[in-house]
Amino acid sequence: MELSCYTNVLIIFILLIASSSIHNATTEACHSVDKEALLQFKHGITADPSGLLNTWISSTDCCTAWQGIGCDSSGRVINVSRPGLISGDDYIIDTSMNGTISPFLGNLSQLQLLDLSDLKEMEGSIPPQLGKLTSLEYFFLDTNKLTGTIPLSLRYLTKLKKLYLSDNQITGAIPSSVIGSLTLINELGLSGNELTGSIPSSIGKMSLINHLDLHGNNLTGSIPETIGNLKGLTYMDLSVNQIGGSIPDSIGELSELEVLYLNDNQLSGSIPSTIQGLSSLQFCQLADNKLDGALPASIGNLSNIQRLILENNRITGQLPSTIANLVNLTEIYFSNNRFTGKVPTSFANLKNLQVLDLSKNKISLQVPPQLAKLQNLQTLDLSYNPLKLVTIPSWIQRLNLFQLQLAKTGIKGQLPSWLSSTSISYLDLSSNALTGKLPFWIGNMTNLSFLNLSSNGFRSAIPSEFKNLSLLMDLDLHSNKFTGSISTIFEKQIEDPLGHYNSIDVSGNLFTGPIDDGVGNTPVMSSITSLILSKNSLGGSIPKSLGNLSSLITLQMVQNELKGKIPEELGKCNSLTTVLLSNNKLTGSIPSELLNLEALQVFDVSNNKLSGRIPRHKTAFPASSFLGNPGLCGSPLPPCKQVKN
Repeated sequence: MELSCYTNVLIIFILLIASSSIHNATTEACHSVDKEALLQFKHGITADPSGLLNTWISSTDCCTAWQGIGCDSSGRVINVSRPGLISGDDYIIDTSMNGTISPFLGNLSQLQLLDLSDLKEMEGSIPPQLGKLTSLEYFFLDTNKLTGTIPLSLRYLTKLKKLYLSDNQITGAIPSSVIGSLTLINELGLSGNELTGSIPSSIGKMSLINHLDLHGNNLTGSIPETIGNLKGLTYMDLSVNQIGGSIPDSIGELSELEVLYLNDNQLSGSIPSTIQGLSSLQFCQLADNKLDGALPASIGNLSNIQRLILENNRITGQLPSTIANLVNLTEIYFSNNRFTGKVPTSFANLKNLQVLDLSKNKISLQVPPQLAKLQNLQTLDLSYNPLKLVTIPSWIQRLNLFQLQLAKTGIKGQLPSWLSSTSISYLDLSSNALTGKLPFWIGNMTNLSFLNLSSNGFRSAIPSEFKNLSLLMDLDLHSNKFTGSISTIFEKQIEDPLGHYNSIDVSGNLFTGPIDDGVGNTPVMSSITSLILSKNSLGGSIPKSLGNLSSLITLQMVQNELKGKIPEELGKCNSLTTVLLSNNKLTGSIPSELLNLEALQVFDVSNNKLSGRIPRHKTAFPASSFLGNPGLCGSPLPPCKQVKN
């Protein structure tokens, strides 16, 4: 349900009180035409588990005895309010109704409010007869399962102030004639449907609108230039569509706009310099498009901006130094663009900045040490830039970072000891040229929940102090030269409910085994979803206790010198989608319970010493998954030979 729709409760309450007081001053009973229309609606309801319509009885007066109905002094129904989600100071009612919307509701000629939102299970199309409700001001059908198109007859609802049809299954185009006739509308919500076609240029006639939400459809075409006519617009969300073309220059006319979401579209061209006209803008989301060109210096005029999200585009050129004027900025997400040059020294003026993500660009010059002034900064991500840092800049220790990501930034040598005195929780230094030992003081970084040191040149055992990382949940050490017993990884302490592993990847090292038989029974492993141990000389067998890891999705133990049988207990891991056990010395047969797991999509036991018939299985695994086991037979390998009596 739209966030703004929660204001509907207040609107409905005021209108119901008003209509109730009007009715109390008259003796007029409910009009017979209105009563019949409402009974016809009730007749179309096939399930009403919470009894929303229980009071709608033909022998009683619909104005005084029916819940959710409000009338005027002449006995005409002006409000119908039976939403599925109602909240008060100390209660929430969340219910549903099944059925269709009766066309007879179109006979409620004096109706001002119709709220059938959040009933979840209402089906069928919106009856064209609702276009006869020419007095309607508030129209809510959102969060149902309505289908069909938006009726052209809604163009007659010229008094509408709020229209929400969001979160249904409505198809077809947005009718230009309907949009162009709603000249008094304040809020329009059509999000979360299956609408196609372009945004009508007639949208420019909605001169009083302040809230426009069309996100989550299949809209194409471009943003019409007439969007600039919506001078009172404060919220616009056109995200998650297929809208192309460029951002129109007229967008700079929206001086009242506070929230702009255009992300996840096909927008191209450069961001217009007229964006400086968005003087009230606080949240700007343009990510996941095809925007290119340089970022205009005029962006520095958005004095109220707090979040600026431009990631996953093709924006080029240098970072404008004018961004430093945006002192209210809390978050900058510029990842995965084509920015070059340097980080401006003036960025140190962004005193409220909490997130600075410049990863996956082409920034190549030194990062200014003045950034140490950003004392509110929590996340710094400079990963995948050709920075040639050589060492982790020492000024970083003066920040109060929660998250530090410097993957593939040219760092060499050993980890600096000052890291041990930081409060960093998320540390990614992968794909660098770090060497030497994993220092014992790593155990002092007790706030770590995520640690990625993969693709470096570490050469050491895991120090015993590693067990002190009681909050660590994700560990990636793959592609190094770590040695010693792998057991140290599994002996880590926890701090309930935190510190249970979510993922482990230590593949491509020199760890030795065997893996402890009871590893799957330890609390630290109880929630793990991904366990990747491939390309280590572990030896031993696959522990049966791994079958107790009910959350396990990925298990990779390739080239681990494993012997013995594949434990049938793995068949209890109902969440497994990937099992890779190739290039070992496993013997025996393939457990049917494992091969027939419902979620299993990838399975490879090639190049082992397995034998026997491959169990029947539903998923079509390729023959390559079983090759290199001379004793195996049966689909998808050649059939087993018949034994003659």
